[in-house]
Amino acid sequence: MPEIAIITDTTSNIPEEYVKQYHLEVIPQVLIWEGETLYDEVDITAEEFYKRLQTADEMPTTSQATIAGFQELFEPHVKQGTPILAILISTELSGTVQSAIQAKKYFPDARIEIIDSRSVAMALGFQVFAAARAAEQGRSFDEVVQVARTVGEQIGVIFVVDTLEYLHRGGRIGGASRLLGTALALKPLLHVQDGRVEPLEKVRTKAKAILRMLDLIDERIKGSENVHLAAMHAASPDEAAELLAKAKERFQPTQTFLSVVGPVIGTHVGPGTVGLAYYKVD
Repeated sequence: MPEIAIITDTTSNIPEEYVKQYHLEVIPQVLIWEGETLYDEVDITAEEFYKRLQTADEMPTTSQATIAGFQELFEPHVKQGTPILAILISTELSGTVQSAIQAKKYFPDARIEIIDSRSVAMALGFQVFAAARAAEQGRSFDEVVQVARTVGEQIGVIFVVDTLEYLHRGGRIGGASRLLGTALALKPLLHVQDGRVEPLEKVRTKAKAILRMLDLIDERIKGSENVHLAAMHAASPDEAAELLAKAKERFQPTQTFLSVVGPVIGTHVGPGTVGLAYYKVD
């Protein structure tokens, strides 16, 4: 086992090869669909989810990672005396942090730190990566926790959805609710601010929204020579690849990723969503 156990949840959408590289543990979120309880990326993959969504008569709902799931992950590390750091989806978007806190109570003598990332998707993923790299470098548990907290101030995500209907139906729309009922041709640019989904701008077409997204990222990372970027998509791989290519050309990032939005986040943003997460290293 690693000297520090680092846990996140499936809303981080971290590509599998990096989960293995950094020895991460990923707890699944829960999808409830037509009477079935499905564990995100365990019982249903992103590809299966978006394919089924095309013909589904009933939309899925979601639930946070379970207390029992966290107990199961925590227990072997507690027995080994390994400290645990869990970096999880924003409390404004999910009850996952509360599940982890409740599970922690079963191990009162263990060293378990739970961080509310105040974010989601690969912005959360970048926070996890930074902690994992610090742990690999042999830094102390307290130092790794501090790295994770510091990086939380250096990450962000901007995205465009084809429709606000999915966010509205799932109750995750935040301040973007005021955009409901606008002309269908307008594409809303959204971001995660203070842990909530909030509106940025309305742009007339998706192509223009993606270009505007790059301008907004430019404003946020200006002055940083070490930038990590991840293009994310919900069943829109070509658009995400094109976005990432433009971002590489424009920003010369240190590291890039292409990330697929999994079933639980996909339930809330809907197919066709494309976004860019960033981590600017100060």
